[in-house]
Amino acid sequence: MALPLAAAMPAAAQESQIRYVVNGTPVTSYDIQRRAAFLKLQRKQGNLNQAAGDEMVEQVLKNAEVARLRINITDQQVDDAYGRFAKNNKMTVAQLDGVMNQSGVTKEHFKQYIKAQMGWNQALGARMRSKNGGGTGRVTEQEAVRRMLDNGGNKPSATQYTLQQVIFVVPQSERAAKLGVRKREADALRQRVQGCDSTRQFAKGLIDVTVRDLGKVFAQQLPADWSDAIKAAREGTATPSRETERGVEFITICSSREVSDDRVAQMVFQNEQNGKSQDAQVDALNKTYVEELRKRAKIAQR
Repeated sequence: MALPLAAAMPAAAQESQIRYVVNGTPVTSYDIQRRAAFLKLQRKQGNLNQAAGDEMVEQVLKNAEVARLRINITDQQVDDAYGRFAKNNKMTVAQLDGVMNQSGVTKEHFKQYIKAQMGWNQALGARMRSKNGGGTGRVTEQEAVRRMLDNGGNKPSATQYTLQQVIFVVPQSERAAKLGVRKREADALRQRVQGCDSTRQFAKGLIDVTVRDLGKVFAQQLPADWSDAIKAAREGTATPSRETERGVEFITICSSREVSDDRVAQMVFQNEQNGKSQDAQVDALNKTYVEELRKRAKIAQR
């Protein structure tokens, strides 16, 4: 027999009260309690309840902006990130579940945090690209040569991939009905992949499937949301399929090789230069973006 709702809920959730209303979305004392526990787990100092309240208000604002931009972070992406976090901290997923529950954070809250962060990172990336117009400062050939001389004359090397993209198209109006079916179709096709030569033959007869040859791409040029999966995949295999705004996609690694030449040297040194200033740029953009959202928002404290 099903338990009454109140009996099935944790005691803290039953006693929860609304502390903020952000554009009509409530932030409860239970939300704040779990975020404060998370901050404590991170060994943060100061008034953790106040900091937790501020973070939860910001999370609601960020989630609304992510939704407005139609950025879709799937449950599978969140589960994968949760699993990687466990692995990086030398734990099993079950052990991480235990840590989150015992600390009062709960795995559900941590996964909500992960999803919010993943979506917001994509929103920041979109704003950064728009702000910079897609352009960056260039390391000159002379500067690349100077750095190579400083490095004992050695040119840096980079992995160059030849890639193929497979998209199972799902119109936005049909996502709810068809996304799961298309995901199964994509998984079935990627399991047959043995390189790029036969993909089009395997895809022949499938409805709304696009196969694109992406050509040669250096590891440093890979999109952030695909980079780890491509680097983890072996030559002749495909990345796990993932849901995107276009439908369901995976990338096949046709080939990969190490390259060391003047173009690679210039690109590697360019990335090093960009990396030094990028963190500061992202921090500044994050601050102004959140301030912009706050100014437009209706935030009521209870």
